[in-house]
Amino acid sequence: MTNAEPKPRLVHTIAGGLLARYIRFVGASSRQTREMTDRFDAHAHHHPCIVAMWHGQFMLLPLIKRPQYAADVMLARHRDAELMGAALRRFDMELIRGAGAGGRRKDRGGAAAFRAAVVALSEGRSVAMTADVPGGVPRRAGLGIVMLARQSGKPVLPVAIATSRYLALNSWSRMTINLPWSDLGFAVGDAVSVPHDATTGDLEAYRQAVEASLNAATEAAYARCGADPARATPGLARGPAAPGLRLKAYRSLTALARPLAPLILKSRERRGKEEAARRPERLGRPSAQRPAGQLAWFHAASVGETLSILPLMSALTSRRPSLSFLLTTGTVTSAKLAAERLGPRAVHQYAPLDVPQYVRSFLGHWRPDLAVFAESEIWPNLILESAERSIPLALVNARMTKRSHRRWRRNLGFARPLFGRFSLILAQNEQLARRFKTLGAQTAVAAGNLKVDTPPPPVVAAELERLTPHLAGRPLFIAACTHEGEEAIVADAHRLLSQRLPGLLTIIAPRHPERGGAIAQLLTSVGLGVTRRALGDLPGSSCDAYVADTIGELGMFYRLAPVAFVGGSLVNRGGHNPIEAVRQEAVVITGPYWQNFSDTYQALLSHDAAAVVRSASELADTTYRLLADEAERSRMHARAGAALDGLSGALPRTVEALLDYLPAEEGVACAS
Repeated sequence: MTNAEPKPRLVHTIAGGLLARYIRFVGASSRQTREMTDRFDAHAHHHPCIVAMWHGQFMLLPLIKRPQYAADVMLARHRDAELMGAALRRFDMELIRGAGAGGRRKDRGGAAAFRAAVVALSEGRSVAMTADVPGGVPRRAGLGIVMLARQSGKPVLPVAIATSRYLALNSWSRMTINLPWSDLGFAVGDAVSVPHDATTGDLEAYRQAVEASLNAATEAAYARCGADPARATPGLARGPAAPGLRLKAYRSLTALARPLAPLILKSRERRGKEEAARRPERLGRPSAQRPAGQLAWFHAASVGETLSILPLMSALTSRRPSLSFLLTTGTVTSAKLAAERLGPRAVHQYAPLDVPQYVRSFLGHWRPDLAVFAESEIWPNLILESAERSIPLALVNARMTKRSHRRWRRNLGFARPLFGRFSLILAQNEQLARRFKTLGAQTAVAAGNLKVDTPPPPVVAAELERLTPHLAGRPLFIAACTHEGEEAIVADAHRLLSQRLPGLLTIIAPRHPERGGAIAQLLTSVGLGVTRRALGDLPGSSCDAYVADTIGELGMFYRLAPVAFVGGSLVNRGGHNPIEAVRQEAVVITGPYWQNFSDTYQALLSHDAAAVVRSASELADTTYRLLADEAERSRMHARAGAALDGLSGALPRTVEALLDYLPAEEGVACAS
């Protein structure tokens, strides 16, 4: 065994032996003729070489090994590979443990495996490996295999073997289980040699050559055994899964619950969470006419998602001037924001409750040409009914927490029919794209975070001018997007800070403005002088805490306060968007829970452009240090700008991707 391979566990040894017997049984029971199979001897002169195969298509490849030709196999380190490794040993094949990162930050042993493969080839042993990287784009050859060919001087030999009868698992690679009593086809593609002096630019051409040759070999193998490769090909017209029992039950229960919907809405109206005058919209009865021509429907949950969607709608307008927009949201605050910022070709409506009858009425009226959901908005009836009407579905700026992913994985009969009906999922990063793929997404790619490309939140000049004199000469600090439990911590930090910064004014902008009254009561109870923005009051000299419980003014408060604590991070809510604060030149402080914006915070922290605190005392100390050192604040802001610049580009990528799903405008010729 090579590359410090661990001793196999007994269970893997036993199961691997059974798998090896099964592989031999499939080969022995299957029919093959000269026409079905390439002659191995015709390619033996390439030995030692790099034998390339696709992930999911390697089960029967041990059958092609000849005793006189030594061969090692590169195998990943994860547990699932142990079974295959134990089987391969029964065919006298040595193992090289490790795999490429596939966009992950985690070291998966790829560098050590690369070195071991070079040594094996130099000693006269062929090396078999998959060309596509685990967790990456299936059926896309990676650069690792051509770099190995360049370093070793040995050619890449693409091979494929297929059976007429097989099972295809619903994995990212469409892992194929070959069945006995089949017709068997074996094919070898054109060998690809990579010169030692190939440049980085040349490697891409050789990578494409390996990919094309391996695809041709795979196609030939399936053709020779008379099998349809569609089920075994990732993303190839297999369609989404049918709804499982739980999803069918959800649809039935939501239909039966329709009589309760008005009662639920009335209850929410009494708490200020719904607009009574617009209740019919929630019941699928629109209050506006559908614009003529093409209509793109965007759905966002609340304010944060709406802010990331608005620039996307604007960018699409510049590319398709005749395109109209429907924006649906689910909260009163987002509706007010939409009323202030939507352009002339856009209409806002409340999203219908996810009841089949309401959804059908909604879709029958609006008849959108494209449906775009933001971030994590997954409403089963909206998705299934839209797909039933052949409306292309896209999920943009898509994200999913580890916890949510685990829940979805436990309910694949619920998840796969939903995620599989999206024509396109544009995730915020590669890791998230992989999560969506495991849930049945046909096309999930990393496009970046739209919020990085969002313009700074607007500032109403008149309000800024009116408020500024009341803050003159006072140290300022803002706690933004706070949740229940964090305001008490901020109050403690304020008391500690005010001992060192006389006249300190702390601005608290809660994530949910309707909590303003409760927050004011809490702050008053601990002895702070409080003024509420929602009541139209301005902070006087006796005001310690200014509760900014309004909508659409966060940009102004970020502009005023040089230091900003971004909430949802001292209590485990996953954090909130720090980009708005950076764009208004505020230095960011966060708690330890920022996983919802991991890419952004990792970039900021790696550039030393944000600070992490875990308690009221740490928040007070860090805020004091930053307020007292203007030069350091300036340096941190410059570093934050550089960090965000490295994450930009999601907006143009998303626009280009969505345009592919909109029908061409009348009178505009499609590009050939």
